[in-house]
Amino acid sequence: MYRMMCKGKIHRATVTEAELDYVGSITIDSKLMKEANIKPYEMVQVTSLRNATRWKTYAIPAPELSGRICLNGPPAHLFSPGDIVIILSLGLMTDEEIKSLNPKVVFVDEKNKITEVEEHDLYWPQNQSV
Repeated sequence: MYRMMCKGKIHRATVTEAELDYVGSITIDSKLMKEANIKPYEMVQVTSLRNATRWKTYAIPAPELSGRICLNGPPAHLFSPGDIVIILSLGLMTDEEIKSLNPKVVFVDEKNKITEVEEHDLYWPQNQSV
C-alpha cells in the first residue's frame, strides 16, 4: 500500500507575483525548493492563509535567493501578491520508505528568505510498527 506523505514544506511564504497569462505552475525560489525537497516540475499543494484556497500545480525554479513565489495561470485568480501561503511537497510512499522519512519544514521571513529549517523525525510510540 502507498500512503500520501508530506516530505517537505515551505511555511508562510509571501506570494510576490500572480501571472494570469502563463500556462500554469508556481515559480519558487530554487533555494527554497532545494531545502524543502521539491524537484523541478514536481507536483505541490499551495494553500492560502487568507482564504483557505488550496491549489495543486507543478513547481518551476526561480533564481536562487530571488525570493520569488509566483502563481502562474489559473491560480492567479485565487492568490494575490502579499498573500501568505504554505507550500507542501507530497509523495506516495510505502510503509518501508516512511520509516526513513524525515520531512523538512522551511521557515521564511516576509521576503521569503530562510530563517530556519527543521527536520522532523517521525514519532512512533513504543511497540507500534509502521
